[in-house]
Amino acid sequence: MSTGGRGPRIGVLALQGDVREHARMLEALGASVSLVRRPTELAAVDGLVLPGGESGVIDRLARITGLREPLREAIAGGLPVLGTCAGMILLADRLLDGTPGQETFGGLDATARRNAFGSQSDSFETDLEIPALGPPAVRTAFIRAPLIEELGPRARAVATLPDGRLVGAEQGSVLGIAFHPEATGEQRFHRRLLERVRAR
Repeated sequence: MSTGGRGPRIGVLALQGDVREHARMLEALGASVSLVRRPTELAAVDGLVLPGGESGVIDRLARITGLREPLREAIAGGLPVLGTCAGMILLADRLLDGTPGQETFGGLDATARRNAFGSQSDSFETDLEIPALGPPAVRTAFIRAPLIEELGPRARAVATLPDGRLVGAEQGSVLGIAFHPEATGEQRFHRRLLERVRAR
């Protein structure tokens, strides 16, 4: 499935998770959206969103569908990528508290911790100042969210909670955030992805 838009062709990894919410936001910004379930579909996109969901399930399905290695190669090759929540986990080079055998796609010099805030009932929303985006503050939704426990020298912090915990980072054309902008109607992260695609 792809939309008829004439903007950059952005893929949304459609193995599991909140795929349609990201697709709708990208379409509203003028992108041509493709749902990516196969390596051939990945090869046809100019940028990619890794959505929230269950990171262990997405990892397992990526292996089954033959997408895991093409994803790793595309990200390493500079494909612009936005990862939200589980997507951020999958972008991290290192993972704590993963499911048995779980691996990541990599691309972000960071150590992520799954479900760092607890269960679904511990989900919350808050406003964060994110200098890279400028004002106004970003309304963020944390839903069984991860944290970045450690950031390596190749990546830089993008978003932190008031207590200093790190919830967003970027490295080159890769941006990973622990929250769900598609749940609060925040478009600036998706705009940032489109800007990087156009710059490439």
